Amino acid sequence: MARLSQLFVSTLYQAGFPPKQAEALNRDLAAASQSIARDDKAGIAWSKAHAYPGYTSYASLNDLPRRASAFATLEALLLPHVKKFARAIDLDPAAGTPVLDSLWINILKPGGRHTAHIHPQSCISGTYYVRVPGGAGAFRLEDPRLAMMMAAGMRKENARIHNKPFVDIHPRAGSLLLWESYLRHEVLPNAPGRAGHDRISISFNYALR
Repeated sequence: MARLSQLFVSTLYQAGFPPKQAEALNRDLAAASQSIARDDKAGIAWSKAHAYPGYTSYASLNDLPRRASAFATLEALLLPHVKKFARAIDLDPAAGTPVLDSLWINILKPGGRHTAHIHPQSCISGTYYVRVPGGAGAFRLEDPRLAMMMAAGMRKENARIHNKPFVDIHPRAGSLLLWESYLRHEVLPNAPGRAGHDRISISFNYALR
């Protein structure tokens, strides 16, 4: 009898915080992010030099939880989800415990995008969405085998999600996404005519220590 097995699964974890908690947290995170974005000269310069369409603290600040209590609150809220995800993908506890390695602000302007990339030297990566305007571009994940598929046939437009070469996620404010850091991902362009406000998100990496 024929049998199909799904091999080499890549897992995406999606969650959210309770609405009232998320609303208050997002308000505080947005205010703190915008304040830091105005004052972080190194981050502004890095964003400009690397043609980032907005502002990111990725290369300039590594102490956000100490700068503003909203980031410390977010850090505490993330940990139970990261532990749950680690169990879901069967990480061996003997290899180490997931520890927050970096956390940074992303403020993406209308019309902006973030091109495809991975997060090397990390185990688990993720993003928490603070503000997502209408028309904001999707978060896209890429099949990590794509570069090795050579003459693989095209998938049907309505292919099942585990057979798609790309999967688009449309997060809302309060959404939390976690994935393994080897997964290539990108943010598709915010529609300039529809996304009338900046999109604010907080991204982070966990390493095994």
